[in-house]
Amino acid sequence: MEKQESAHKQLTDAIRYVEIRSRRMASELFSGEYHSSFKGKGIEFSHVREYQYGDDVRAIDWNTSARKHDLYVKQFTEERERTMLLLVDGSASMLFGSRKRSKRDLALEVSAVLAYSAIQNNDKVGLLVFTDRIETFIPPAKGRRQVLVILDALFNLQPENRNTDITAALSFVRFTQKRKAIIFLLTDLDDRNYEGGMKLLNTRHDFVLVHLSDPLDKALPRTGLLLLEDPETRRSMIVDAGSRKKVERYREAQSRYYDDLRQRLRRMKIDTVFLDTDRSFISDLNAFFRYREQKI
Repeated sequence: MEKQESAHKQLTDAIRYVEIRSRRMASELFSGEYHSSFKGKGIEFSHVREYQYGDDVRAIDWNTSARKHDLYVKQFTEERERTMLLLVDGSASMLFGSRKRSKRDLALEVSAVLAYSAIQNNDKVGLLVFTDRIETFIPPAKGRRQVLVILDALFNLQPENRNTDITAALSFVRFTQKRKAIIFLLTDLDDRNYEGGMKLLNTRHDFVLVHLSDPLDKALPRTGLLLLEDPETRRSMIVDAGSRKKVERYREAQSRYYDDLRQRLRRMKIDTVFLDTDRSFISDLNAFFRYREQKI
């Protein structure tokens, strides 16, 4: 009983720590950038005012002008309320991390900051966790309580399956999210044939890929014999990391893979943020928001 209470307190403290840190980061670093980086759903009528030299004549409100015997123009404001949906890869490959944290830990931290950025702008936020099935779905809603529900789901995540099916997750969103939303997909892309699903979702929504990687995804250390296991298939192999040639061959192959990935995403016009488990995501996320602001 005492162990259960202690584990519960540790979990509560961890959620509280992430909440405080994420709220501060969202408020101090990302709130303004997020607000200006994504358009609202459209424009709505606000009020009328007297016509001024240089106003667009197409904005003249002829009914009001006739009633008041003077020229008046319509004023519109952007409808700011938006919906954010966080798609988090819960497959076994996301448990990997060779340094400070795993890919799943990084996905949790980024999700928390994005969620708080959304609610500070009075937007809705929801969560979908997937493997090769839908593991968890929390429909979008507003408020701090909603973010705590999302954090609790991510901290207590125990997926039933180990494998990845990105296309299935994107299809679920496409058929359930009818109105335009901001979709963040957080994954290491340990899957195939997901390009078509991304393209379809990108035509209807503000779709952003957050690609998560670890230093060992790109290069192996010069050590000795390494036993490597695929976390999803559990197939294993022994690699001679003491061989300079084999270590260099691995680095070159992974470099070609990431170069090809970036080119494919660029051709597909998918906005992408590349994040690594061994460094802070703050500057990369800030740079992305600035890029989005200039793009709009």
